Amino acid sequence: REVLGLVRSVLFAPEDLALVMGDPAERRRFLDDLLVARAPRLAGTRADSDRVLRQRNALLKSASAAVRASRGGIESLDLRTLDVWDTHLARSGADLLAARLELVEILRPLVAKSYDAVADGIATGEARLDYRSSLGPDVELSPDRDLLTAAIIEATARFRRDEIDRGLSLFGPHRDDLVLGLGPMPAKGFASQGEAWSFALALRLASFDMLRANGDDPILLLDDVFAELDVGRRDRLARLVGEAEQVLVTAAVAADVPE
Repeated sequence: REVLGLVRSVLFAPEDLALVMGDPAERRRFLDDLLVARAPRLAGTRADSDRVLRQRNALLKSASAAVRASRGGIESLDLRTLDVWDTHLARSGADLLAARLELVEILRPLVAKSYDAVADGIATGEARLDYRSSLGPDVELSPDRDLLTAAIIEATARFRRDEIDRGLSLFGPHRDDLVLGLGPMPAKGFASQGEAWSFALALRLASFDMLRANGDDPILLLDDVFAELDVGRRDRLARLVGEAEQVLVTAAVAADVPE
């Protein structure tokens, strides 16, 4: 943890297509990794949230097994320990959720700008970022930690019976998603291969611009990405990263890398 923040880098690799086309876990990891790169102290917040979630899931699993064994229903359980971990979940979850919401607000215009630059005027719609919370559509999302803590505490009561039935936590930052859109349509399922690659590039370039604004240029790592792009996108990417202080490029075929 002491090393975090000393050497910052942004990596773009072929696997980044999963940021657009893959599961929500890929996008949550993108946000959380970027949070820690921007503010290393948030590594502790992320670790605390993971620890609380593991402990709470263990308690829910035990409660689920107890209900099935006793057949006495939830009312027969002593849930005081679970109540304590509900409070921990509300605090740690609110801290992580607030940090994510603040990050998305910063990234939103940077991603739109980067996507337009990568697409070079041929975009079918503006790149959009929206945060989808598992707390439900009726919960107002804002970076206010007190409001988010209250919303999570309310959700513990609302989801209690279903969570014990399932034996796992059904809400919280671990079930949220970063929704990517092109114009009015979601990118996942509607974007072409070229649009998806452009969006993945835009996410990484926006990350680079954000970290750059907070201090020295991060090291930009391009791992065999030119082979995945058409000639036009290769040239545009090369122009966009040309001003970076340090760029490391890997390529299986040297001719894939623009002059």
